[in-house]
Amino acid sequence: MRKKIVAGNWKMNLTLEEGQKLTSEIVHMVKDELNQPVTVVINPPFTHLQSVKKLIEGAKDIFLGAQNCSDKASGAYTGEVSAGILTSFGASYVIIGHSERREYFKETNEQLTEKVKLALANGLTPIFCCGEPLEIREANTQDAYVTEQLTASLFGLSEDEIKQLVLAYEPIWAIGTGRTASSDQAQEMHASIRKHLASKYGQAIADGISILYGGSCKPDNAQEIFSKADVDGGLIGGASLKSRDFVDIVKSF
Repeated sequence: MRKKIVAGNWKMNLTLEEGQKLTSEIVHMVKDELNQPVTVVINPPFTHLQSVKKLIEGAKDIFLGAQNCSDKASGAYTGEVSAGILTSFGASYVIIGHSERREYFKETNEQLTEKVKLALANGLTPIFCCGEPLEIREANTQDAYVTEQLTASLFGLSEDEIKQLVLAYEPIWAIGTGRTASSDQAQEMHASIRKHLASKYGQAIADGISILYGGSCKPDNAQEIFSKADVDGGLIGGASLKSRDFVDIVKSF
C-alpha cells in the first residue's frame, strides 16, 4: 500500500522564531488530531533544519526534509549544501527539481539526475517534482512534456533506486496563482505518470510509488483531490505556513 504523504515546502519564508513557533504548533496538532497514518514532512530553509529537527524529535510520522541539495558531493562550491550535509542534520527527505529551481536557477535534467543519485547515496528520499507551464497545458501537450521530464532525469535509475523516490506533480500554472487543477485533471496526470513509470519499471513498481499533487492545494480542496485513486498526498506551499491550514490538509485523507 502506497504511503500517504503531505510535505510542507516553506520556500524562503519565516524567521527562525517564526519557524519554531509553526513547527511546535504542527507537532501538537498532529499529535492531538490525527487518527490515521500519514507521513508529514516539514521542509524549512536550510538555516532552520537543526531547530526543526529538535522540535519534531519523538513525534510520530513527522520527518525533516530540505528544499534542495547540490549536484556535487563536496568541494569548493560556495553557498551550496550537499546531500551528505543534509543527512548529518537529520533530514530524511529532499525536494529535487521544483519548478522554481528549474525556472529561476536553470537547473537541467542532467543536474537533477545527479542530485537524485547523491540524495539516494546519502540515505535521503527524493521528492522529485515534475509539471507543465501554462502554455503547455493550453496546447494540451502536458502528458508528453511531463513524461519527457521523467525520462530524462529518472529513467537511468535502477529498479531498486526508483522504488525509493516520491514524485510530485506540480502544474506550474497553479503554483502561487490561486488557480488549481481540478481533481479530475490531477488524477489524469497522476495516472499518466504512473503509466509512464510502468512502461519502464513494470506495473508493480509503478503502483508502489507515491505521487503527490502540488499546486494551490488548500484545506477546502484537499479532500477532493486526495480522494482520487492515483493521488497519494500533497506538496504544499503557501498553506504550509499556517499550522491550522496545513494540519487540516494532513487530515483530509
